[in-house]
Amino acid sequence: MSAKKPENVLIYTTPTCVFCKAVKEYLTEHNVEYKEVDVAADAAAAEEMISKSGQMGVPVTMIDDQIIVGFNKPKFDQILAG
Repeated sequence: MSAKKPENVLIYTTPTCVFCKAVKEYLTEHNVEYKEVDVAADAAAAEEMISKSGQMGVPVTMIDDQIIVGFNKPKFDQILAG
């Protein structure tokens, strides 16, 4: 039985963030499409990220209705296993 693919994946990132790159590589390896928002260039997106997650650091990943802060591989594995 294969895992259900998430419908909406959004990653709040910055260009120099190593962990952001790791999240994007992980999702790409698992054939998960995502939208990326650069919070360094988009102040409104940064405020939205902080409002939703309570975090000021990146990456913050929203998978459907779940929030993952940082590159928490076990949490990504759990959500993608569905």
